[in-house]
Formats: sequence, C-alpha cells, structure tokens
Amino acid sequence: MIKNADVVVIGGGVIGCSTAYNLAKLGAGKVVVLEKNYLASGATGRCGAGMRMQWGTETNCLLSRESVKMLSHLPELLNVDVDIEFTQNGYLMPAYSEKMAEQFKKNLVLQNSLNIPARWVTPEESLEIVPFLNTKGMFGATYCAEDGHCNPFKVTEAYAQAAKNLNVEIYTDTEVQGIITKNGKIISVRTNQGNIQTDTVVNAAGGYAKTVGRMVGVELPIFPERHEILVTEPVEPTMGPMVMSFYHNLYCQQSPHGSFIMGIGHPNEPESYNIKSSWQFLRDMAERLVEILPPLAGLNVVRQWAGLYDMCPDRTPILGSSPALNRFFTAAGFSGHGFMISPITGQLMAEMVVGKPTAFPIQMFDAGRFDRGELFIEPSVV
Repeated sequence: MIKNADVVVIGGGVIGCSTAYNLAKLGAGKVVVLEKNYLASGATGRCGAGMRMQWGTETNCLLSRESVKMLSHLPELLNVDVDIEFTQNGYLMPAYSEKMAEQFKKNLVLQNSLNIPARWVTPEESLEIVPFLNTKGMFGATYCAEDGHCNPFKVTEAYAQAAKNLNVEIYTDTEVQGIITKNGKIISVRTNQGNIQTDTVVNAAGGYAKTVGRMVGVELPIFPERHEILVTEPVEPTMGPMVMSFYHNLYCQQSPHGSFIMGIGHPNEPESYNIKSSWQFLRDMAERLVEILPPLAGLNVVRQWAGLYDMCPDRTPILGSSPALNRFFTAAGFSGHGFMISPITGQLMAEMVVGKPTAFPIQMFDAGRFDRGELFIEPSVV
C-alpha cells in the first residue's frame, strides 16, 4: 500500500469517490480512498436510489438541483463508459393535513424561486399522475417531473473509474484503525494494511463518521439510524413517479426494470449499527403501502435489506473543517439524501480542501454550527 498521500478520504461510498475524483481534478496531489469493505457497501449501496429536488431549505434545494443537472450527463462529464440508469419520472409527495399542506406550499415557493419546476396538484390531478393512488384523506400533493431515479452502485463506479483515471488510489478491505496527530496536526492514518503519512483527511464515513471523528478527538453529532427496504418481483410499468409520504413515513417507486422498491425508517430505535432485516418491517411496510397504493398488495417480495442513515440533529449534513484540528474535513450526516446530492457535494468539498472559493457558500455547515446554535432544519425527510 502507498506510504504517503496528500489527501486521505475515509469512506468508499459515493460521497467519498465523488470527493476523491474532484480533488484529483483540482490538482490536490496524491489522493487515496480507504474503504473497509467494498465500494458502495455502506449507505450508498443500501439506499432507495431516488433523487429529488423537493426540499425545504435553500441549500438542500441547491445541492439537489445542481446534482440532478450533473447526473443527467454524468458519464460524459466524467468521461467514463458507465450506464448510471438515470431516469426522470418525478416524485409525488401527498399531504394529509392542513399543516403538512401549508409546509409543502411554503416549500414550493422556495423551490420555484430556485427554478425547480415543482407544483401543487389536487387529489384529482394526483390520480392523473398515479392512477391507482388512494386519495382518501389527501389535501393535495406536490409534484416535480424532473425528480427521478439513478443506480447508486453505477454512480459510485463511475466516480471510482474517473478517479482512478486521474491516478487516485482506491483501497478496499482496508479499515482505518486510528488517525495519528501531533500539536493539532494530522501526521498519518493507521489501517489494517499499514500506515499512510498525510496531513489532510476527509471523513466521508457515513454512519461511522462519529467514530472517525473520535479518532482525532472531534465529537460529531452524527448518529446511525436503521432503515429497511424491500424489492418486489418485476411487473409491467404501471407507476412512473416515486410516491413519498411523510405521513406514512414511506417511499415507493418502480425501478426501470419493473420491480417496486419501497422503504421505511426506524427513528425510535436506540442508536446502533444494526443492519439486520426484520419480519416486522415486512408487516409494517405492507400495511402502510396498501393503504395508499392498494393494487400493489398482490406483488411477491423478492428480497429485503437494511442500511444506515447518517443522521444529523437538523437533518442537514456537516460539510467542512473542524476548528479543533487543522485539515480534518467532514462530509457526513446526510440524513438519507447523501446519494442524491453527491455530485455537487464532492465538488464543493474538493474546492474547500484545496482552498478554492466554493461554487456556493457552505462554510456555515461546519460542525461548529451546533455549538453556535445556528441550525438549518430540513423539514422534508423520510
């Protein structure tokens, strides 16, 4: 294994690979990615694969808008031959209370001001978009036709290939066991495969970001939260958009090859790294789903799995350096939407690391905002 690097990126998910590619592109020197399992083995490869621009904070809207633009031609942008299965069939987000409808309409004002083409639709108009939707109790919904789906494994592969083309070293099955510091500076990263001398680390470890932070005495308010997903047998295309219900705490979409992908979270579970599947999930998922999409009741389940959201208290990621340690950067705490904003996040993190002005301001999203009481509450998270 390489003995010296200018930047070490910890985490081989889509955020880590995107950041590494952009670092190399900006001339950051020798860049290394360390992944304890295989690429996209964490949150990236276990996510629901959706991408949406319908958010409730300006920054999340901007991050997702720019990322969707990049995903729409990512293979050409990266000069790689990888089909990332990019489709734009929309997101439909029903509202089931006056308070929810009020928040959604408030979000729409923000989204439209940023040129995101989301709109309010009545229950009757929702049926034109998803004909078998149960509209009982609905006040309406928001819909954005340019939201959609992308393959997280393929997007990660695209960034990894592009990074390697720029001489980035990617080591899988390589677990970070410690980060050695001296006088407030990083000296090296210790792994099960040997040590790498470096003065710069990017923590892109997802649900394990807190553990990595503690290696250097930085306490990050990031915690893992288990979410479960299932996939059904493939059937003929019957549903275009993703249906996401905050009321039912679920999302459901039909993938390009016909299977339905759907999931729910477990926000009341104790903090842990549990990624086991449960029979309770099958029951809860079925009960909630058939309430709003009744015809799907007859589908056979092919498989199920669980993964971790890396949650932040305000549901907005930590992007930036730590005042407690020079050259220790964090890109984590995405609260379930890291994949969909990974293209622009990797660019912004690389710009920050090399000292360039960022494409738009993100300095306020450092971990110190929690001590300052300057939170950015994202209201639109499932």
